[in-house]
This record gives sequence, structure tokens and C-alpha cells, in this order.
Amino acid sequence: MGVLAGIARHGRPRGPIEVLEHVHVSIEAGLAGDFRGAVKPGRKAKRQVSLIERSDWEAAMAELGVDHHWSARRANLLVEGLDLPQRPGATVRIGDEVALEIMVECDPCSRMEEIEPGLKAALTPDWRAGALARVLHGGEIRVGDSIRVEE
Repeated sequence: MGVLAGIARHGRPRGPIEVLEHVHVSIEAGLAGDFRGAVKPGRKAKRQVSLIERSDWEAAMAELGVDHHWSARRANLLVEGLDLPQRPGATVRIGDEVALEIMVECDPCSRMEEIEPGLKAALTPDWRAGALARVLHGGEIRVGDSIRVEE
């Protein structure tokens, strides 16, 4: 079992990142106020919520010899003390209410190079950039909530 160490959202593409202490999560909208979470009519949710492990972010930072805040990665949730499952279909539960289904690996984009040269490559191996998930069950989450993988 791990802990939810951070929450962030951005209201529009390339928009500023807002770091939060708590947020509502729903099947219809993902993280409240985050532009990626809304499910478009007739489409399946594949990337409502992005998760990254603190240890993976710190490894990438150490590899590059820099120290950017985790929110620079533009992920929604920072996980500490838990290896995120690297397989589609795995369920991650946060607190007592929220359940997320891992859909795919989050491939680092060229935007990472704008943050730090070499960051895209540093985040590429072994799902280091994190995972993308869809919401199975919504509710409130807050920094400090437990996070665990359900088989």
C-alpha cells in the first residue's frame, strides 16, 4: 500500500498546473476542473487521469542532475510507496471510494523537452512517465489518502 502524495490539474491544454490538496473525481469528468477527464459523447474514457510514481520522477531528475517539481510532468496524481501496475486492466483504489482502471502507459511527449533537455528520454524506460487511467468509481480524494492495487 502506498500514499497519494500529490494532486494536480490543468484546465486547458498547455495551461498552468494547479496543485491541490483534495479534489472530486467522477466517471463523467475525471478530476474536477481538469480538461483531460471529460468523456466525449460516443467515446470511451482512456486517459482521464494520469499517475506517476515519485520514485520514477526522482530517478529521472537524478539522471539529468536537475530538480523540477513533480507537477512539471503535468501528471494528475503523484504516488509514493507503491509500484503502479504496468498492465492494462489493473485497478488502483484511492481512499475508500475512488477506483481507477489502468488503460495504457503514459508515453512522454515532446513537451518534456521544453521542461528539460533529455527529460523525454529519461522518462521513457519501464513506464517511468506513468500510467493513464479511467475512472471506475468516483468520490473525493486528498493528499495523504492510501492507494493500493486491487487484483
